[in-house]
Amino acid sequence: MERIIDLDEAASVLARRTPGWQTAGLEVGGTTWRDAEAAWPQPLETDRDRVRDPDSLGVVLRGPAEAELHVVLFRGGWADVDFAAGPEDFGCLPASEIVSAADFARRTDLWVARVFGGTDDEGAGGRG
Repeated sequence: MERIIDLDEAASVLARRTPGWQTAGLEVGGTTWRDAEAAWPQPLETDRDRVRDPDSLGVVLRGPAEAELHVVLFRGGWADVDFAAGPEDFGCLPASEIVSAADFARRTDLWVARVFGGTDDEGAGGRG
C-alpha cells in the first residue's frame, strides 16, 4: 500500500484533539494500530511500539444518546468512517483522497461536527 499519510502524525492530530472532545462530553477510545507486516488476520494493537509497519490507525468516539463515530485511517490516503448519530441517522461518511495529516485533521473536525454537533472545542489543541 502506498504511503501517503504518516500515521504517527495522524495519531498526534487525534491526541491534540482528545482533551477538547472530552471537555465537550465525548468519550474517546484508545488508538488502535494495524501492522502491515503481521500475519493474517492482522490483529489490532493498542501499543504503537508493537507495530513495525503501520498501515492503519483507528479510534472510536462516543457521545450523548449513544452517538458514535468510528474512524480507521489507512496510510494509502483513505478512511473508513462509520457513524450513528441517532436511530434514523447512521451510515458511512465519504473519506477518500486524504493527502496529509493536516487534511485528516480538517476532515476529522467535520466528521465530529456532523455526528455530535458543533462543539466549542473542535480542533482543540491546534489545527493540523
